[in-house]
Amino acid sequence: MGLAEYKAKRDFRKTAEPKGGKPLPKAVRGASRFVIQKHDARRLHYDFRLQMEGVLKSWAVPKGLPWKKAEKHLAVEVENHPIEYEDFEGVIPEGNYGGGTVMVWDRGTYYVYGEQPVKSLQEGKLHLVLDGKKARGEWTLVRIRGGDNEKNQWLILKTGADAKPISKKLEDKSVKTGRTMKQIAQARDAEWESNREEKDPSARSALKARIKAAVAGRDRPARRRPGPAVVGSQPDLPAAKARFIDPMKPRLVEKPLTAGDWIYELKFDGIRLIAVKTGKKVSLLSRNKNELAGRFPEIVEAVKSLPARECVIDGEVVALDEEGRSSFQLLQAREMEGRKSPVYFYAFDLLQLDGKNLIGLPLEARKNVLEKLCADAGDPIRYSGVIGGDAKGLLDEVKHRGLEGIVGKQRTSVYEPGRRSGAWIKLKCANKQEFVIGGYTPPQGSRKHFGAILVGYYENKGLVFAGKVGTGFTTEWLSVLHKKFRAEERSDCPFVDLPSKQNGQWVLGITPSMMRKMHWVNPVFVCEIKFAEWTRDGKLRAPVFLGLREDKKASDVVRDA
Repeated sequence: MGLAEYKAKRDFRKTAEPKGGKPLPKAVRGASRFVIQKHDARRLHYDFRLQMEGVLKSWAVPKGLPWKKAEKHLAVEVENHPIEYEDFEGVIPEGNYGGGTVMVWDRGTYYVYGEQPVKSLQEGKLHLVLDGKKARGEWTLVRIRGGDNEKNQWLILKTGADAKPISKKLEDKSVKTGRTMKQIAQARDAEWESNREEKDPSARSALKARIKAAVAGRDRPARRRPGPAVVGSQPDLPAAKARFIDPMKPRLVEKPLTAGDWIYELKFDGIRLIAVKTGKKVSLLSRNKNELAGRFPEIVEAVKSLPARECVIDGEVVALDEEGRSSFQLLQAREMEGRKSPVYFYAFDLLQLDGKNLIGLPLEARKNVLEKLCADAGDPIRYSGVIGGDAKGLLDEVKHRGLEGIVGKQRTSVYEPGRRSGAWIKLKCANKQEFVIGGYTPPQGSRKHFGAILVGYYENKGLVFAGKVGTGFTTEWLSVLHKKFRAEERSDCPFVDLPSKQNGQWVLGITPSMMRKMHWVNPVFVCEIKFAEWTRDGKLRAPVFLGLREDKKASDVVRDA
């Protein structure tokens, strides 16, 4: 809720831009002011800001305020700005974050119905009354939930009576100086800068260095213990005992989202774990609450050594190949073959610390505390830091290095246990996902135990067939899986759509007579499959078995879309 995100984007050694955080006079502290700044950056938009809790809560409104009753416009929540920012009118130089001309388009006072602005903000609905030079009347800010909308997206609606539309002359006139946007740009009498990185000739090498450092866990701060003051600086954090918290889930997207303020981390190919430390006791719990501490004793000991009485960390345990790439197959080989290959716990979120619940804090604040907590940890704990904000450039480099992908997160997002709200997204460089095993074919030729597994996913509570997988199995895997399958045999087919015809042909050649030769198993086993693509008829092309996933429930497996 503070200015951490605002400060992270600016280098105060190079700019006179206010740092914020200074005590405000009592008269100012009690006021409720708003400002609307017209901002001609990459795209012309309006920044709508409300003074609240000593900062300016801010939204980017591409089309400006709606004026007709029931009309609604998109409003994208952005980082908090310091109170001093409300008077800024001038130019942000090109190449800097938000580069372009800024006008103080309107300002005045506001109040919230019910007079509980902070609570209304947290609940996602602010019924406002604005009293400005241009905007006078009622408007309502409503956070969009569900669907494909991200956590930071809101709507601003015109409520109450219609407002008088702004004339063309007033539309391009500052309430502070009376100047037009063109006059402000020409005067350049105020310039602010930021340290937001932009593309330059050395961007590629810098990007490679950041990714390499992130994989190696070297992007760590100087020694600093996260004492009570770090968490104590956040007001009104609820008390909480260290316990398992259902992990927040990223939504799969095909391409980066343009709206919002995203930061990106590496995506790992391992097992998601919630590490819970209570005194000298440490649990490593998978998404379905399986205790995995016995498998990874080195991680248990490392978590014990963290400078906290209690903590709950969200992260992923991985094994790395010789090129530094996380590999689920290597992790499985360690389990199957008893190899002593090293594993690492990449910590990317902090949910509780020393009796305080952090999930309501913005992501950036949680990561700042986690970074300090892990500063002196050393392997096998590695802090998973931010690798950049340019998703396209990151994807190109990550794909070039053969890495799994990237995960995007809204800077101001809170932690939503068990939800896939869209505040976190994932972009993959390879097609991989989990499937449920429902049966297998008889072995052929020299192969023993079975020929191929039959896999699917759940849709409308029914198990839908996705294809046959016959490659990726070692001799040991064939034996181990066959024993597991025999223990879960059943007489009937668990797939709701087998056998079936498409274009007059039996799907994948599975005829009714062939169905009688198949072996069926209860749909309790989850495996990870790599594949080239989905075919037009919804089947897997060139699938390869990577391993079993004991950290996921079969009933939770759906098609990534």
